[in-house]
Amino acid sequence: MTLTLSPPSTAHHGMVDSPAAAIAARLHRSGGGRGGALSDARAQFEAASRLLGLDPALHAVLSVPHRELTVMLPARLPDGSTVMVAGHRVQHSLARGPGKGGIRFSARADLDTVRALAMWMTWKCALFDLPFGGAKGAIAVDPVGLETAEYERLVRRYARAVAPITGADLDIPAPDVGSGAAEMAWMMDAAPATSAGWGTVTGKPLSLGGSQGRAAATSLGVASVALLALERAGIDPREATAAVHGFGKVGRGAALELARAGVRVVAVADVRGGVHAGDGLDLAALAAHVDGTGSVVGFADADAITSADVLTEAVDLLIPAAVEGVITHENVDRVRARIIVEGANGPITSTAETALRHRGIDVVPDLLANGGGVVVSYFEWVQARQGWWWDAADVEQRLAQRMRASWQLVAQRASADGVDLRTAATALAVERVAEAVRARGSEG
Repeated sequence: MTLTLSPPSTAHHGMVDSPAAAIAARLHRSGGGRGGALSDARAQFEAASRLLGLDPALHAVLSVPHRELTVMLPARLPDGSTVMVAGHRVQHSLARGPGKGGIRFSARADLDTVRALAMWMTWKCALFDLPFGGAKGAIAVDPVGLETAEYERLVRRYARAVAPITGADLDIPAPDVGSGAAEMAWMMDAAPATSAGWGTVTGKPLSLGGSQGRAAATSLGVASVALLALERAGIDPREATAAVHGFGKVGRGAALELARAGVRVVAVADVRGGVHAGDGLDLAALAAHVDGTGSVVGFADADAITSADVLTEAVDLLIPAAVEGVITHENVDRVRARIIVEGANGPITSTAETALRHRGIDVVPDLLANGGGVVVSYFEWVQARQGWWWDAADVEQRLAQRMRASWQLVAQRASADGVDLRTAATALAVERVAEAVRARGSEG
């Protein structure tokens, strides 16, 4: 079933020629994404379907979202005027259990991007054998344009608007780009009593039933899979070099973990620029610099480069950990890494990945590489349902086991079927979801 309410609109009221006008423009820049996320997600699904010889009825069920909800939410600007921003929640499949997926807070978050991310979440949960379906949400807003109190009110409005289709047994939101523990706490608090509870959302503060290890889970997962990919390629981590594009929640932790394993991280970038040090960056000092200034730019112990330059460094390992669509047909010929591990969702377009494959560059897909976050979100949900919390060492051990087991399954499937890692991972996941749909007897 597909339910769409209140299609996105950029109508606003009370706007005047003032700094607020620029803020409003940012709030409504929701269609400016890379444009290819949904096409890429569908192309990956089609490749897996062909490999599996998927039944046409199952293909029809899994090729579109199960449910979509779009709501319009008022946001009051600092000058007193009001704009309406779109909020989305897309549930791609609930065949294996409640929906699971983050909420993105970005002015670039359009509905097609959310559809793609929801589909990827379906496959990701299935690949790691979690009892969840796939979902994703977004509020098309730049939080920088709102005062803190109004931003909190907007998040709470969104939580109440999507409450009919979310909850611990229906669909469990989590943080994503632009959101964190604070937003999840507001959402949990705003949920109606019928769906409230510590299992309503994940990625919460520890004081509200969050899990040890959740904040670092995606980074740890990316780093562990990157090390396994180096091992598969016969590269000693202590002799390997790496570049990390994105030094936020995912990239920063992944870079630090790789450095602890002996990998020499020579280049790092954020949205404002990049830094390079041939002998390896002092990541602890860089992290302290970022904490103090908000960017890697200006770090004294490295050479300044552009953010785009980091993607074309001659390294053993490249981790695009920022946003989708950063490696495209325009720059793929300049990419010189031996292995690319996708820390972000969809950082490589389908066209670019085909070119990389022809050049013998291995791509470890986001579906596998950045699954640590949803794995530990599952752990948080389980702990909340049981009312029993694990210590950090237990969480990390369980996460490492899941990441290694899934890596081994994907690598074995890729070798057995003679396909790339993405097709192998997607095929494994689609197979599991299709079996659940078939068992339910809901393929039509």
